[in-house]
Amino acid sequence: MSQFWSAVVHGLTPYVPGEQPKISQLVKLNTNEHPEGPSPKVLAALRNATNKSLRLYPDPNADDLKTALARYHGLKPNQIFVGNGSDEVLAHAFMALLNRTGGLWFPDITYSFYPVYCGLYGIEYRTVQLADDFSIRIDDYLPQGGRAAGAIILPNPNAPTGVGLPLSEVDRLVAGNPQAVVLMDEAYVDFGGQSAVGLINCYPNLLVCHTFSKSRSLAGLRVGYALGHPDLIEGLERVKNSFNSYPLDRLALAGAMASVEDDDYFRASCARVIATRQRLVADLTDLGFQVLPSQANFIFVRHPEHRGAALAQALREQAIIVRHFAKPARISDFLRITIGSPEQCAALIQALKKLQKLGSQKLGSDPN
Repeated sequence: MSQFWSAVVHGLTPYVPGEQPKISQLVKLNTNEHPEGPSPKVLAALRNATNKSLRLYPDPNADDLKTALARYHGLKPNQIFVGNGSDEVLAHAFMALLNRTGGLWFPDITYSFYPVYCGLYGIEYRTVQLADDFSIRIDDYLPQGGRAAGAIILPNPNAPTGVGLPLSEVDRLVAGNPQAVVLMDEAYVDFGGQSAVGLINCYPNLLVCHTFSKSRSLAGLRVGYALGHPDLIEGLERVKNSFNSYPLDRLALAGAMASVEDDDYFRASCARVIATRQRLVADLTDLGFQVLPSQANFIFVRHPEHRGAALAQALREQAIIVRHFAKPARISDFLRITIGSPEQCAALIQALKKLQKLGSQKLGSDPN
């Protein structure tokens, strides 16, 4: 560790992203990328934007994109905030809105960036245990015994489990915590979840975060946005404009605009991912896997007879990469598997069948 690091840096435990390996003929099912490319209209917009105008700074306020997103969601432009991927939007929200008396509450099994941001910004937090079926219990987040959250962040669907909350439960959560900012992280909602965007005009304490990286196939452009009451959005803008006034470049703005305008392609591509997910769940169930109900572009699975780490390694030896989380122990035998193309999912099933034929030792049986 460097002697020149600040005390804050010394105390950080950085987020570990999904591996991006360089393996020939790789079936990559570990980072929840969309199996299809973006809309052809997006590619055309990017080509058209690649010209001499790149010498100029982009619109610092991304007004056209905010207007398009407001129209799409039935809101006003001053209810939209945009940033470099939802992770930057979340980072600004942690600084601007979630550092409050009472602490920040989120599930014990969830997106592992949340405690990283808490460490970076000095935010006190409390983790709330998921139910035995890995669902989020809203009653656990309601004020009780004189104790109430200062802020709450929940992914819906949750990650890495893929389990979603019905809108009625989100409504109950926000209504039951008028003292707290409630941030719903909807990175995967377009794959079958129920969005809380329709509740925004009902609750001034609700912020909803979306990304173009997953359902719109634009992980390479880094575009995310938040939707909420103008007061919440102004808080995010104040943070952004205090140190990073040009968050989205010209290509990102052009690609995002074209994606919003091609709604037919967006919806059809999401539907294809959902159909592939349904087939993969059925195939894995036939192989004896427990599959949690997913509303995301990934599934969370375990085999009752095999260890997760050994199974992930055995698949890797066949050039198939899935995500394994060693901690917490409660999920150490689960694998998070991205919904790839039909061909990639078929290759996964064939690899698992091959491993089963090789015997339990190769699959990593639990000796107990």
